[in-house]
Amino acid sequence: MTTLSGRKAKTPLLYIYIAALSSLAVIIALGVGLISGYGKNVRADSSGAHPVMKASVVKAVQTDVPINGEWVGTLDGYVNAQIQPQANGYLIRQNYREGSQVEKGAVLFEIDPRPFEASLQQAQGQLGQAQAQLALTQINVNRDTPLAEARAIARSQLDNEIQQKAQAEAAVRTAQAAVSTANLNLEFTKVRSLITGVAGQATTQVGNLVSTQSVLTSVSQLDPIKVYFSISDREYLALTRRVGGNNSDLLHGASKIPLTLTLSSGEAYPQKGYVVFVDRQLNSQTGAIRIAAAFPNPGNILRPGQFGRVKAETETLHGAILVPQVAVTEFQGQEQIYTVAANNTVHVNNVTLGPQYGDSWVIESGLPGGSLVVVDNLQKLREGAPISPQSVDLHTASSTQTKQLASR
Repeated sequence: MTTLSGRKAKTPLLYIYIAALSSLAVIIALGVGLISGYGKNVRADSSGAHPVMKASVVKAVQTDVPINGEWVGTLDGYVNAQIQPQANGYLIRQNYREGSQVEKGAVLFEIDPRPFEASLQQAQGQLGQAQAQLALTQINVNRDTPLAEARAIARSQLDNEIQQKAQAEAAVRTAQAAVSTANLNLEFTKVRSLITGVAGQATTQVGNLVSTQSVLTSVSQLDPIKVYFSISDREYLALTRRVGGNNSDLLHGASKIPLTLTLSSGEAYPQKGYVVFVDRQLNSQTGAIRIAAAFPNPGNILRPGQFGRVKAETETLHGAILVPQVAVTEFQGQEQIYTVAANNTVHVNNVTLGPQYGDSWVIESGLPGGSLVVVDNLQKLREGAPISPQSVDLHTASSTQTKQLASR
């Protein structure tokens, strides 16, 4: 009984063990089949040839390129006059509207004139005294001259009277100068503008005590208006060569280089400018020289303190090589261009870039003219890789560049 019961207990376990072995065998068979099929697929794929990648190419153009220089400029008045009084006193009146146009000679401020009127009256009184004394000495000389000739009086007496007359004449001239000075000081109580322009904000108020050191306001001549900017030594020499080489400097040949002004809003200013000032030396720290240009400013639209970009054609590069900007890549600080070799393979050219010209770069070195330049799929290209070049024009290449920039 004991033996039979032990056999009955072990029989289910045996059945379970046999079933597990059968399942494992099925799984192993399926795995071997999958591996065999994958190997067949891999061998089938490796037996096919890789397709040659298509690449759009343009021809590097060789032509004469005008180079424009562009510089940030600061606008300032053509003439800026600080208005300071020439008399001390209390400010009693402001006669102009701040920010308005004023004419040369217009009275902007008035200072209390009473002390100066009193000084004028005093000077006029002293002049009267000097003139009376002169008249007396003239009478004495007229009376004693015939007496001295008749030896009725001593000659020395006439000489003294003539000397007193000369002193009286000098006293009259001194008194007259004092009167003129008093008149001038009285006139200085009316503070006038010395130029025609736009008057700024008053820096002092009516009722303040002002002196000859006080700045009451500023007046700026705005038509024309000046734009100050700095150019490099190379650009300065290029501009000088354009206006006449060694026979004329930049200032005297300024009319040959019209300047354009782009405002901070991006709008092109309609009036052309010209150079009116060239500094005497270059800045030793920046290597740039300061230039000033004058632009007509009807209506005083432009104001001092504004910023703009001044542009001028500095030079012409003859036989320059142009490629689209999209064709240029950078690798470890070196600019590179992919070109098509004779056997339709990729060749990497290390190049030196010049200035920009529209949507193209000027290539200074590293690329011969007429090369076929690749303009797309640049990230997939390698030296010696076969490609199928597809010619496009520069306009198409520029459109491709615009789309690439828009997708970033």
